[in-house]
Amino acid sequence: MKTYNSLSEVQSDLFSNNVSCVELTKSYINRINDNKHLNAFLEVFEKSALEKAVLVDEKVKNKTAGKLAGMVIALKDNICYKGHKVSASSKILEGFESLFSATVVERLLNEDAIIIGRCNCDEFAMGSSNENSAFGKVLNPHDIKRVPGGSSGGSAVAVAADLCLAALGTDTGGSIRQPASFCGVVGLKPTYGRVSRHGAIAYASSFDQIGPLTKNIEDAALIMEVMSGKDEHDSTVSLKPVPEYSKELNANTTKFRIAYLKDCLESSGLDAEIKVRINDIINKLKAAGHVVEAVDFPYLDYLVPTYYVLTTAEASSNLARYAGITYGYRSANIKAASAKVAVTEGAAANDSDAASSGLDSVYKKSRSEGFGEEVKRRIMLGTFVLSSGYYDAYYSKGQRVRRVLKNKTNEILNNYDFILLPTTPGTAFEFGKKSADPIAMYLEDIFTVQANITGLPAISLPIGKHSNGLPFGVQLMAKSFAESDLLSFSKQLMGT
Repeated sequence: MKTYNSLSEVQSDLFSNNVSCVELTKSYINRINDNKHLNAFLEVFEKSALEKAVLVDEKVKNKTAGKLAGMVIALKDNICYKGHKVSASSKILEGFESLFSATVVERLLNEDAIIIGRCNCDEFAMGSSNENSAFGKVLNPHDIKRVPGGSSGGSAVAVAADLCLAALGTDTGGSIRQPASFCGVVGLKPTYGRVSRHGAIAYASSFDQIGPLTKNIEDAALIMEVMSGKDEHDSTVSLKPVPEYSKELNANTTKFRIAYLKDCLESSGLDAEIKVRINDIINKLKAAGHVVEAVDFPYLDYLVPTYYVLTTAEASSNLARYAGITYGYRSANIKAASAKVAVTEGAAANDSDAASSGLDSVYKKSRSEGFGEEVKRRIMLGTFVLSSGYYDAYYSKGQRVRRVLKNKTNEILNNYDFILLPTTPGTAFEFGKKSADPIAMYLEDIFTVQANITGLPAISLPIGKHSNGLPFGVQLMAKSFAESDLLSFSKQLMGT
């Protein structure tokens, strides 16, 4: 079967009876099986995907098919789908099956998308290389010796390697955009509150957002159109109306005002070829009549520290629920402790200390064995910054710095429509090159965390090709809830 690069191509063949959803789904399943070495998928939902494909084919026949008919899409393994396993690529959620579907999943299914499986990721979305999964690393299809980026590495690889048409990821500090850059696909992080987080396993709740990874802007716009909007299950979702993003892509022919962060382009860590490509884009935009100007952002060095202080604090709270008691992994080395826990309810007062000790043992052993090293590192960091005596020095100060960063970024966007900057400092690096040094790994997020700290929408566009043969992305950031303009301008920029 031929390779499809957009939903419009799929639907052209689907509605003219040149292909069926069943045939399409089977072809993707075959491709996944042929590319198992990439380790992009943890599980293929073959039975439910084919059942859905049969239903969509019937709807196509009856001319009642939804907007996403023919879209075969994958989920990052931290997005819930009722009746299917979800693990956040962690041993701690071993064997867990979701009791409900995320809001985004329900909305995709309602528009006849076909969900083909769950994709590997860094454990609990904590990582920039996809080396932190409990189920092995994901390989970059452009060079299997290199990382795909993280944490949504499996989702990015699935799209880049044609294992599905599109995929969902989550972005807490660049986890959609960074792997999109390394794998050569489009990756969009929406405005915080544009898309419901209900059913996404939380890492840092005031940063997390669900977004699409696609081969083109049109598909990203359509997925956003379907997923976005108010949700009674998530009080942080905006009540603002959702534009018809897919129909507004060609509507805006405005000459925009674009800022680029001089501090980013002058950063010593930025690859020289990426800098050249961004300068080339700047010159082409100016020639096309857009206003493109350098602006100062003197807080570049504060972005990563602020991000890691705040996100680890939230992670230590969010991950406290995984304790080996009600679901997921429980250590096999706690028989005696379990016996003490069983006594807890009817224990006499003088047995309470023993019962408490047994419960502590269950927690400690299960969490120590169930969580990976990076997750444990971030839990400990977060617990430290929230602890008595350090809360004001770290967490409170981090929140104040976050406000300064947000105010400065909004000040720039009060005068400009977009901010142009690199997505990543370089192209995909080799496995093991940065994993021994957490600080070096954390600095991979230097250009992406700003959008999450400020809650603004940002997109990585695959418009760079390095002399080493690897792709890289260029990033745009926009005002809150300006996804329509962001997508429209991104489509223009894809042609430069």
